[in-house]
Amino acid sequence: MKIKKRLAAAAAALAMAVAIVPSSMSLGTFAAVDDCNDDWLHAEGSRLYDKDGNEVWLTGANWFGMNCIEYSPHYLYAGDIDDMLSEVADRGINVIRFPVSTELLLSWKNGTPYQISSGGMQAVYNPPTDQDDGNGGVVKAGTYGNLNKDFVEADGKTLITSDKGFDIILQKCKTYGIKAFIDIHSPHADNSGHNYNLWYGKETTGNNQVAGGTMVTTKIWQDTLVWLADKYKDNDTLIGYDLKNEPHGKGPEGDKAAKWDGSTDENNWAYAATNCADAILDVNPNALIFIEGVEQSMSGAMPGDYWGIADRRDNSPYIGAWWGGNFRGAREYPIKPKHGTSQIVYSPHDYGPSVYAQTWFNKDFTTQTLLDDYWYDTWAYINAEDIAPELIGEWGGHMDGAENQKWMELLRDYMISNHINHTFWCLNTNSGDTGGLWKNISCGQQRGSTNIDWEEEKYALMEKSLWQTQETGKYIGLDHQIPLGKNDTGLSLSEFYGSYAYTEGSNLDGGTVLSDGPNTTNSQETTPDKIIYGDLNNSKKVEVADLVIMNKYLTKEIETIENAAAADVNGDNVINVFDSIFIRKYLLEQISSFPADKK
Repeated sequence: MKIKKRLAAAAAALAMAVAIVPSSMSLGTFAAVDDCNDDWLHAEGSRLYDKDGNEVWLTGANWFGMNCIEYSPHYLYAGDIDDMLSEVADRGINVIRFPVSTELLLSWKNGTPYQISSGGMQAVYNPPTDQDDGNGGVVKAGTYGNLNKDFVEADGKTLITSDKGFDIILQKCKTYGIKAFIDIHSPHADNSGHNYNLWYGKETTGNNQVAGGTMVTTKIWQDTLVWLADKYKDNDTLIGYDLKNEPHGKGPEGDKAAKWDGSTDENNWAYAATNCADAILDVNPNALIFIEGVEQSMSGAMPGDYWGIADRRDNSPYIGAWWGGNFRGAREYPIKPKHGTSQIVYSPHDYGPSVYAQTWFNKDFTTQTLLDDYWYDTWAYINAEDIAPELIGEWGGHMDGAENQKWMELLRDYMISNHINHTFWCLNTNSGDTGGLWKNISCGQQRGSTNIDWEEEKYALMEKSLWQTQETGKYIGLDHQIPLGKNDTGLSLSEFYGSYAYTEGSNLDGGTVLSDGPNTTNSQETTPDKIIYGDLNNSKKVEVADLVIMNKYLTKEIETIENAAAADVNGDNVINVFDSIFIRKYLLEQISSFPADKK
């Protein structure tokens, strides 16, 4: 982060703090007041920043259902959306990834929007207007039912169309200080649509209002996203677009599988994603573009190997990964739209052994073995080498008290230490592979009656990776004006950078407090009895030469470090790749001190 920007941001934050809107305002009034459209984000290196150059951290969760045939987030059939979003915000989730289908967007674009399914939402407002009770009195509107009332028509019971429903969802996210982005989960509306490999080549299924049978092409996929980006270009609650969930398929499937190379083939995900990113940025240059990986990449095992060649038992031509997790091809063929890379975020998915027993789990795995065997060359290098920001779009799983839980803790801690954004999979209880953060949801017929029974142990594991202040534990939102949540548990960006960032700081990078002036904290004391962490060559300062020494030691080019005591900069009693990453961040002034300094 740039110090000169910090000072400007602090002044702007203090000025904006007075504009915070009281929670008592209505949705309509609030929308009219908060029209700054000033919460867009951009990338510099591996970090995301707001308009003032303040570093931000997206720490959220997934809420699926609009990708399915109910056309609304699941569990609105069991609870009220205001109750649910309010509690999600109070729990510190500052962004929600909403899966949708291209088919649903096409229905909106064509002016034939699918109606929300009655199986997907319980919504009533009975009676819809004040009525004579027959005894000279009045039965007030909503007396017998007031649940998800914004999703019903004037009759108090007919569900609205899904496009109007999404507008309401975004408006309510805004009310509670939550940001959102959409994810194209599949071409067609299907509760199992994520199993399909590609972003094209599947027919729409239709519903009881609109017939199916339209083949989703690459053009339709791109056009619907551009249409959506144009519609919401002045709505900074919807901050970005995840272009396709988990493009996948194995190499021997050829053109039926997603690949990542330098070709213009239709199934080349890198080519399609670059074109789509440019088209979206043409209409909204402020939107973040989240780009997932593929499943397999070429291994280079033998000369002449090509995409589509049959696999071999030994010396395989392919290297595998999780669906959407493989970014090995991005080293040679990075995503570089004509608009530049300031809006590009790479978004791998990563899971543990309870989803599938991958080979890198076949040992007493540690963070270092996961980096060596899978993470680093597959996706982690993008962040570690300051190429681009990353957001782990899906991670999570069952709490087994064993290997899967261990994996979740290791990935969580790695994301905290290295500013990796993430959205946990998922809020829903009905994810077969992972379960959810919610255990059970129930309600009466009135708003305010929703009871959410959380998977508290799982939430406690994930909660440590939510952006929060270090001492008071206040959750940090991404809206400059609206605090995250309504129970004084959260802050707006303006509140955080107006004071908290310079006093107690946050858990970003494992713990960071910003200076309120020139970065004097880089001048460490040089008394003989104090270790100057990062000073590997005893020069009494941290410099590039120290990073060179560290990397030579890690690659075994040298056997010893002159000042070995100063090499363990993250204070975990091991000299490894994490220490190298922290020294690099220090030299880039992305951090002002090392974790070991605070021990």
